[in-house]
Amino acid sequence: MAAKSNSNHLPTPILDTVRSNLLEKITNEGGYAYVSMNTRTTEADDIRAAEAGLEMAWEQLHSGPWHSVLPIWRDAYAMSCLHVASFQYRNGDFKEALKVLDMGLIMGGNLLRQDLDSAINLISLTKSRIISNGSNDEYLEERKMMETGNFNGFSSSSNVAEMLEVLPNKSLSCKIVETKSSLSLESFLCDYFLSSTPVIISDSISHWPASKKWKDIDYLKTVAGDRTVPVEVGKNYLCQDWKQEMITFSQFLERVQSNECCPPGPTYLAQHPLFEQIQELRKDILVPDYCFVGGGELRSLNAWFGPAGTVTPLHHDPHHNILAQVVGRKYIRLYPASISEDLYPFTETMLCNSSQVGSS
Repeated sequence: MAAKSNSNHLPTPILDTVRSNLLEKITNEGGYAYVSMNTRTTEADDIRAAEAGLEMAWEQLHSGPWHSVLPIWRDAYAMSCLHVASFQYRNGDFKEALKVLDMGLIMGGNLLRQDLDSAINLISLTKSRIISNGSNDEYLEERKMMETGNFNGFSSSSNVAEMLEVLPNKSLSCKIVETKSSLSLESFLCDYFLSSTPVIISDSISHWPASKKWKDIDYLKTVAGDRTVPVEVGKNYLCQDWKQEMITFSQFLERVQSNECCPPGPTYLAQHPLFEQIQELRKDILVPDYCFVGGGELRSLNAWFGPAGTVTPLHHDPHHNILAQVVGRKYIRLYPASISEDLYPFTETMLCNSSQVGSS
């Protein structure tokens, strides 16, 4: 049973300011039917018109290759997400409202991102208040499951013999990357960064809240369980049966916890700006100062999260990386750039950064 929210609608100060100009631009691109549905939504308070507008914008996003989608339709999609979520919020359907708003963040443009973030924060606060007051049976039941279920975190122990059963032959016999503790920025720059030499920096993220909090599945479900995220399903992105899905973070965590590897393969979260989308998780980490020693800007801040056995094909990235392993462990094999041709990169444009070695 859903609980009615105390407010009539979600506040959208940015949208209120730019709505007229936005609708005019959509009209200029031939979106007459969309503008008509949008007008009915706001003037007649018609949820069916809001849903119709959302569907129209969705169709525009899928009318061709993603790079050819007009930015105005991404903004239109975000606007419709705010409209539909507002109706759901009024009806106390917080899960569906969060799902729609997350889709707005993932698929929509940047113009209304602040409104989307604010709406998500308001719904999260309202939901927490209702739970603390004991007035929402659905969330109380979920809370009970979390408290009594077998979610005590990830397995944290495995010996070398177990690892050798998983890793390729001779994986641990190659040159070991040097490990340094409390490495100064000057040493990192001069001894490693400038010479393109890899290094492991130990004890450098133990002060992150994530180091303790993310070991607890209950915590992750509490702060992000109802949020919708894009996940990858399959052995890896080079396999024919690989695909992407949109599921809630709770559903994703349950798959990870059960180590679900049924066909077409494991489910994992990769290369997604999760910390832009879910601010509660962003507060649990810090950007290391090492990221700025080269004098450039931080290109991206992404999250990788998956069950045991998750494999990323051999590939190269267009920029430098600092990997912070918060929970669990990861085996990484590195090759120098000087032997790139010996790694047989794909000739196809879409896969030119990936190796054909081990791709079958």
